[in-house]
Amino acid sequence: MKALEWMGDSLKILDQTRLPVEIKYRMAATYEEVAEAIEKMEVRGAPAIGAAAAYGYALGAIGYSGELAGLSAHMEKVQHRLAETRPTAVNLFWALRRMEDRLRDQHEAKELAEIRQALVAEAESIAEDDRRVNRLIGEHGNAIVTAEANILTHCNAGALATVEYGTALGVIRAAQQAGKKVHVYAGETRPFLQGARLTALELMNDHIPVTLIADNMAGFLMQQGNIDLVIVGADRIAANGDTANKIGTYSLAVLAHAHGIPFYVAAPTSTIDLKVPSGQDIPIEERNPKELREVFGVQVAPPEVPVYNPAFDVTPAKLITGIITEKGIVTSPYSVNLLKMMVRS
Repeated sequence: MKALEWMGDSLKILDQTRLPVEIKYRMAATYEEVAEAIEKMEVRGAPAIGAAAAYGYALGAIGYSGELAGLSAHMEKVQHRLAETRPTAVNLFWALRRMEDRLRDQHEAKELAEIRQALVAEAESIAEDDRRVNRLIGEHGNAIVTAEANILTHCNAGALATVEYGTALGVIRAAQQAGKKVHVYAGETRPFLQGARLTALELMNDHIPVTLIADNMAGFLMQQGNIDLVIVGADRIAANGDTANKIGTYSLAVLAHAHGIPFYVAAPTSTIDLKVPSGQDIPIEERNPKELREVFGVQVAPPEVPVYNPAFDVTPAKLITGIITEKGIVTSPYSVNLLKMMVRS
């Protein structure tokens, strides 16, 4: 199953809200359809959101039928619509900046067709970069996995969250392919259940041993000595190493620290936002209260109960053992070492 696939004039998006019960695709032919798919979490995961937004931007140009002189104003509208879909995942904004830069490079183009072709090529490049980068993350991350390891992960940072292979699950895949005996504990990840619905499905399809647990069982497993390592993905990493990821990640980091268990973040360098000094400056998306009052249409709480539903939390850098990127593994002091890595790249 691919999270997304370019079909030449539309974007084929796997509707992940239907998994694992049903495999259904959306054929997005306009940028508005791509924006809706991102908002509704049909496509999710920071790298996949970035790639989808890039294709959505290209579709904005493909769908434009006005004069060449009016394209710039139209594409500003397209970019704004895509940018407002999910505020926390920085890959979204990184991809849109790349697309905007490619559009500016076409200022001497005389035909719309030439510009459209260039934008599609840039979106394809972003997608291909993600495939390559995730494999490198896996290669680097394999070094921190012992010959036999029980690994805890949270949410879904696998192939379904990227164009291909995955970040946190990419490390696990690389370890298995290297002949290591890995067993994964997947937290269910309330309220949207990405761990139960997506991570468990991915790992089972790849014949990687996995056990599903409720989110509130992690501490007990650590206390029993059943967790050797925690690996999670990321939606935005601040300049000081503070990391925004799916809600519940911070709790796991605190538990891992209390039990002396290594806690790693796996993410591409496109997730690092040096313009954001610390986690306090990362915008945190708050989602629809219905996601807590209901579970897939079944009411599980009083309909009038007040709800607080942040989609992400921020793990302080001091709780992170290392950040696994395609450039290597970065360790503390993050303010220094992340900057060094980004300057070199």
